[in-house]
Amino acid sequence: MKRAIISDIHGNLEALQAVLGDIRAQGIEQIVCLGDVIGYGPNPLECLDLAMDFQICVAGNHDEAAWLSPDGFSSAAERAVFWTRTQLERGGPPDISARRLRFLMNLKQIERDGRVTFVHGSVRNPLNEYVFPDDIHNPRKMERLFSLIEHYCFQGHTHVPGVFTAAGKFARPAEIGFRVALGTEKLMINVGSVGQPRDGDPRSSYVVLDGDRVEFRRVAYPVEVTVRKIHEIHDLDDFLGDRLREGR
Repeated sequence: MKRAIISDIHGNLEALQAVLGDIRAQGIEQIVCLGDVIGYGPNPLECLDLAMDFQICVAGNHDEAAWLSPDGFSSAAERAVFWTRTQLERGGPPDISARRLRFLMNLKQIERDGRVTFVHGSVRNPLNEYVFPDDIHNPRKMERLFSLIEHYCFQGHTHVPGVFTAAGKFARPAEIGFRVALGTEKLMINVGSVGQPRDGDPRSSYVVLDGDRVEFRRVAYPVEVTVRKIHEIHDLDDFLGDRLREGR
C-alpha cells in the first residue's frame, strides 16, 4: 500500500490543501497523520474537518492541549491554544463542534501496523519528547529510544525532516537523495512539517511510504496568504506568521 505520512499541520489550510493536492496526483491510497493538526495556525476547524477523513491520525501535543491544559507551552503557543479552543467551542452548530472535539479526544498516542510505528514525538513519550538531530550526540537517549522500536518509527514534532539510524547517525533528506530504503536496520524517520517547517525551507514537508521505499517530498504553497491571516488575528502572535516565510 502506498501511503502519505504527514505531520504538524498546525492549522495551516493553504499548506494542507497543497500537500493533499500533491498526494492525490500520485494516486496514494492512504494518509497517515502524526498529529498537531491544530495549534499556531489560523484555520484549525477546516484542517480538522479534512483530518477526520484520514485513515490514521495520532494525537499531537497541540491537539491534546486544545481540550486539556497547555502546560509547558511558550506564551505565543499558549495564546494560540486558547484562541484555537475558542474556535472549537464557537465554530458552527453544536453537533459539528461536538464531533470535532470527540475526534480530538479519541486520538490514540501510538498506532502500530506490522513493523511500523506511528507517533507524534517519540515512541517513549508520544506527545512531548523531541528527538532533534543533535540528539545523536546523546547515545544514552538514542539507545533507549531504539530499544523501544521494533523496526521503523515515523514521527514529527520537531518539524525537521530526516532519518535517524540505530548506528547513531542522522541524515537530512538532501544528503540521501530524498529517499531511503527500509531494510534490516532500525530507523526513526521524521517526516517534517506540513504547516510550519523549521529546517530553513518554507515548503511543506511530508513523506511517501511505498512498500520498503520512503521518499521525502516538498510542496510549495501560498505562504503569504497564511501569513496575512495570522497577522489579522489579534490572539495569534505575528511571529507565528513571519516564521513561515523562511521555514524557521
